[in-house]
Amino acid sequence: MNTLTTMTATAGLVRLHETMCLIREVESTLAKVFADGEVPGFIHLSVGQEAVAAGVVCHLQSGDTLATTHRGHGHVLARGLDLDEFFMEIFGREPGICHGRGGSMHVSDMRLGIIGANGIVGAGIPIALGSALAMKSRSAPNIAMAIFGDGAMAEGVLHESLNFASLRNLPLLLVCENNGWSEFSRTETQFVASLGKLATAFGVPHICVDGNDVEAIAAAAGGLIECVRSGEGPAVLECLTHRTRGHFEGDAQAYRDADELRSAAERDPITLAEKRMREAGTSDSDIVATHERTRARVQEALIAARAAPWPTLAQAADDVYSHAEA
Repeated sequence: MNTLTTMTATAGLVRLHETMCLIREVESTLAKVFADGEVPGFIHLSVGQEAVAAGVVCHLQSGDTLATTHRGHGHVLARGLDLDEFFMEIFGREPGICHGRGGSMHVSDMRLGIIGANGIVGAGIPIALGSALAMKSRSAPNIAMAIFGDGAMAEGVLHESLNFASLRNLPLLLVCENNGWSEFSRTETQFVASLGKLATAFGVPHICVDGNDVEAIAAAAGGLIECVRSGEGPAVLECLTHRTRGHFEGDAQAYRDADELRSAAERDPITLAEKRMREAGTSDSDIVATHERTRARVQEALIAARAAPWPTLAQAADDVYSHAEA
């Protein structure tokens, strides 16, 4: 039974709201510390897209796997990644979840079935496909999920994975965060078809939802996952959403119209959720308390990351070369 069907609609929305608030607070904090030069490398934020992570990942169970993208902070946080280890990883510190080696774009945690974020567009899709094939081979009651951006729709590996997953009837859910942009170009200038028609060509069910409506996403994802988990084969969920920040932090977004950015802000998923919560009887003080509690927890993790040790030079070759005897 999935997460949302075990509680009332109001309780479910409150829980999804808490997840979105955590993701937003983490990424707002990362934007500040990155601007201050505390974070090595690049970071890609998902501000405005939190509903997808919260609404989809909440349905994953123990033994399920998740492959994500370079814009994947929200996905792994929604999966329950330890916040202290997450911040330490982003800061490049040794106690981080990948010992500071992965950084923002390559977070993984096999304990939670997070089989990797990936800096290559679409590259998580065949990894999840392989995981789904392993599950089918073992008759395991699990699913594999790959989350990808609309830029991956033009990648051949998506088409090939749809074909193979359909042929083998694999337990694979493909989730597209369609924010309308493939890096700095509008998606329609990169891909002439639609994801729905592409999925249909391979006999794969496709649902498209409002990617800023966390309840709609959770309902659609829950239904698809139930079908995938019961052996009905792969499925595709497309979530139409917006990113309010640039492709990467530091991107001035000169290619975007100011009206588009204002429109995106008006469809903020957290604001929309809070409006429904108030209509259902949640008090302003409870909503404020959620934000304050989340802010305090993120600050704790930030302090722990700043105090954590850096990897030593002696550790540079760890997990890179085999030390087996000849």
